[in-house]
Amino acid sequence: MRPLLLLLPLLSLAYCARPVAGFTVAPASVVAADTLRFNNTSERAVNYQWDFGNGTTSTEAEPAVRYFRSGDYRVVLTATNEKGKSRTTAQTINVTPPKECLIRIETPLGNMLARLSDQTPQHQDNFVKLVEENFYDSLLFHRVIEGFMIQGGDPTSKNAGPNDRLGSGGPGYQIPAEFDPSLAHVKGAIAAARTNNPEKKSSGSQFYIVQGRPVTEAELNRQESQTGVRYPSDVRATYLEMGGVPFLDQNYTVFGQVIEGMDVIDKIAATATGAGDRPQEDVPMKISLVR
Repeated sequence: MRPLLLLLPLLSLAYCARPVAGFTVAPASVVAADTLRFNNTSERAVNYQWDFGNGTTSTEAEPAVRYFRSGDYRVVLTATNEKGKSRTTAQTINVTPPKECLIRIETPLGNMLARLSDQTPQHQDNFVKLVEENFYDSLLFHRVIEGFMIQGGDPTSKNAGPNDRLGSGGPGYQIPAEFDPSLAHVKGAIAAARTNNPEKKSSGSQFYIVQGRPVTEAELNRQESQTGVRYPSDVRATYLEMGGVPFLDQNYTVFGQVIEGMDVIDKIAATATGAGDRPQEDVPMKISLVR
């Protein structure tokens, strides 16, 4: 009988044992927009509830999360066992600002992450100012041409009716052109729209994102002959790999580049359009700074 008497306390301990909640983070230091992965070290648990401190949650065992603003975030993990007993642990994660000027463009068809160039300071400063003012929130990609580009930034597109003609609105000022050979109309390039003007000044708010098409060496050579500007080797290689619209180079200012979400450009470009190349179903945007 003595072995049986020893077994009963062990069964009681197993029944009463609570799970152990724990996790580690990789990388230990994270920059805004980077992917942060959590290594779950919990024991005796079957369900997990994560709160990442930025308004998002997860029930995955080992989730990944991205923070788009720097600061301190308190990450809380609650681990629960089969009996419904739970334990909670928490860590504070420090997210540092990116070293580049990054923006996030959110749409119903997906999100894009883009870099604004330091080589076009006037365009960068103006775009950042408008984003900080929430200027672009709820504006539409009002002009879409597959194989070419998707365009937005017209303030009259906010709450526009289905028959409203769009594309002529702006903040009431223009920006001087800022051309640079290293900034070209490759796929994913962000460039400033403009009206016809001899100085090629940019619209104060309207921009387009290049989808483009395949590009050949002959096209690039011809463009160099016409503009007198030679492409750097890395730009030429990107054109040949990803395509674009080189005939716009040195005519419209490129001031940024999509670095994540090329498939979103393709999805928006593939939407059915009506008069004025406007999508038949509205594609609104929300743009925020990653900092």
